[in-house]
Amino acid sequence: MPHHDAESGSQVALPPRTAAAERNSPPPVDEERRHERRNFWLLILYQIVLRTGWIFKTESSIMPAAADALDPTGFARGWLQPLNRFGQSIPPVIAAPRIKNLPQKKRAFIATTASMTLCFLGLTSLWLIPGLAGHPSAAVIYLALYGLFFWAMGVNGLAYNTIQGKLIRPTWRGRLLMIADFVGASSAVICAITLLRQWLYEDHADWAAIFGFTTCLFAAASVMSWFLKEEPDHHHEPPRGIAHIFTRAWQSLREDANFRRLAIVGALFSTSLLLFPHYQALARERLGLGTTWLIWWVVAQNAGTALFSLITGPIADSLGNRLVLRIVTLLIVAGPLAAIASVVWPELGKQAFPAVFLLVGLTPVAQKSFNNYTLEITDPEHHPRYLSTLSLCMAAPIYASPLVTPLIKAVGFEPIYLGVVVLLVLGWLLSFSLTEPRAGRRPIILADDSLTES
Repeated sequence: MPHHDAESGSQVALPPRTAAAERNSPPPVDEERRHERRNFWLLILYQIVLRTGWIFKTESSIMPAAADALDPTGFARGWLQPLNRFGQSIPPVIAAPRIKNLPQKKRAFIATTASMTLCFLGLTSLWLIPGLAGHPSAAVIYLALYGLFFWAMGVNGLAYNTIQGKLIRPTWRGRLLMIADFVGASSAVICAITLLRQWLYEDHADWAAIFGFTTCLFAAASVMSWFLKEEPDHHHEPPRGIAHIFTRAWQSLREDANFRRLAIVGALFSTSLLLFPHYQALARERLGLGTTWLIWWVVAQNAGTALFSLITGPIADSLGNRLVLRIVTLLIVAGPLAAIASVVWPELGKQAFPAVFLLVGLTPVAQKSFNNYTLEITDPEHHPRYLSTLSLCMAAPIYASPLVTPLIKAVGFEPIYLGVVVLLVLGWLLSFSLTEPRAGRRPIILADDSLTES
């Protein structure tokens, strides 16, 4: 059908978006895919190291607890999720044209991983510099560094997914997710049991050691990013200003009905993140559980990531990411329901509360599945724009996060959690309207046991 190209102002003929066979079949083994196996394992190793470091900065337990240590009023905790989502939404949209125009996307990948490392070095310094953690400005510095970290993280995620879309074929991405998340989460669990328990006490924590270890692992991941093999490409989008960037993002939503539905499903799914900083607060205030329980919560969360990646990875490669999205958008509903059940039956809830974090472990797997589905529904040159637009839409609900703390104080945990459950169910129902981008493709087993499609 004809389509108006806002870049050139001309009418061009585009293939219909239902013609997934042409769009999603991988290119022949050309220069881009010549190093596919090497890059496949490098990206897995990168994710494993990053995932292991991530256990010491989990958004549902560690980071809110550190914020409360600097600011017992809970005010700082309420701003964690807006800063998180702003960094993972607005900066990627602005950076998308630049990343598209980079001949080698790994340049952005390297720079942002290094920036993430420096931000955590700054967070570690809050507790290394004598007297700084007790200064009134410490919480503000913490929030500033946290916000800068997620600016870097947002662009890093865009660069990572763009590189994955360029270098790894669609039917290998599920196994990449499965191996990286399973091994990374398993490694994180081992580190938590052996190290984190030495740094957490009943009423305080050794935050310098916790964040220092994260800094070291992020630095190791930064080094690994240099070893990717990527041939230059020649996509070009002339600079037209920030307003045009957001116009193009809106255009993607307006003209692609399936992508628009995906963005709504993603936004509804993201309402579950509103509850992340408050799970540990609920356990502390309603169940009387102390800081040492953080160990078992982060262990359960990473065990959940490992478990769900084992389930969803093979399904994604063999049956498609659409089915995976239907599964994860239903399972995520169980997290807030389990939290409510724990306070209704507190004696059982104290011992079973790690099950809440087991379900929270589904979140990173689900977010990667949203990205992988997005990579399949548009052409590679549009990947940065589509991915960044999806991140923007998924971030939208999180800007209500500062309201959650006062609402919980006003009406209690239960009504807020049940309201989120309703929104999550709506997202799951809407996921059934998404199209299958792999229609018309069939896998072929080659002699060297690698996969391609026809």
